[in-house]
Amino acid sequence: MAGVVLLFLLGLALMVKGGDSFVDGARWIARVTGIPPFVVAATVVSLGTTMPELLVSVLAAAQGSGAMALGNAVGSVSCNTGLVLGISLLCMPGTVEVRPLREKGALLLFAVISLLVFGIDRRLVWGEGVFLLLLLLLFLKNDLDHTRRAAFLPGEDQPERGAHAAAVYLGKFLLGAAGLAAGARLLVDNGCILARLMGVPESVVALTLVALGTSLPELVTTLTALAKGEASLSVGNIIGANFLDLTVVPAASAFVGGGILPMEAPRAQIDLLAALVLLALTLLPAWKRARFHRWQGATLLAFYGSYVALLFRTA
Repeated sequence: MAGVVLLFLLGLALMVKGGDSFVDGARWIARVTGIPPFVVAATVVSLGTTMPELLVSVLAAAQGSGAMALGNAVGSVSCNTGLVLGISLLCMPGTVEVRPLREKGALLLFAVISLLVFGIDRRLVWGEGVFLLLLLLLFLKNDLDHTRRAAFLPGEDQPERGAHAAAVYLGKFLLGAAGLAAGARLLVDNGCILARLMGVPESVVALTLVALGTSLPELVTTLTALAKGEASLSVGNIIGANFLDLTVVPAASAFVGGGILPMEAPRAQIDLLAALVLLALTLLPAWKRARFHRWQGATLLAFYGSYVALLFRTA
């Protein structure tokens, strides 16, 4: 029992320290390259935090569990937006770069709508997977466009440069990512053991600790970025992670699953509609005012809580 508690606390410490180093490294990358923090977060950072979901979904599809692969991806989008971003905005609302948010947000909403349309025949075929990957190329092209337009403003503090600085901050970035992944695993595995020792039912453990565990890297990264005054990094991470979940994960899962990914009806449509509503609640108000508000965080949490309650009742 004591060993489990110690491993649980070690996982928590790794998550906190890993998130701190990860954000420091990402912030340095953004400043030394001149790429907007939102763009760095939506690509490099989000790839690091989304890798566990990608691997789980692809392995599930390869083993014939296509419905689980899609459910994991879409469920991660809802959790990232409703829970992770909801908590973050409720605690620390902030401003954000409007132009990349509008452009990437529009692509993200289009990706959800595309999956809803593809799900009409209850499956995702390889051609539709190729279409999703083309959306990813548009997303990356948008990154390149913003990179070309980016430049340091006069008077802005210049980042440390040179081989030593690169080694330090890239090391922070990579070690931070590893700390997030290892910490999340320790936290979830030992949290589940503790819950079972205390008599918590297996179903409750699966729908709470395990589900939260897949989104812990995004949660810690987002809160750390907000605490450091990097709202664009925090939101960009969520936008990028969600886009990868809605394009790369379904496409890769369809390819390894023999060219077809089952989309169970009506569950897949309900999950996608929930994700669409959560994303709309996040993006549309921010497009107009260039900032996020506490009421958005409260609304996201309330909607996500209602959605999870519905899942419990219909399980």
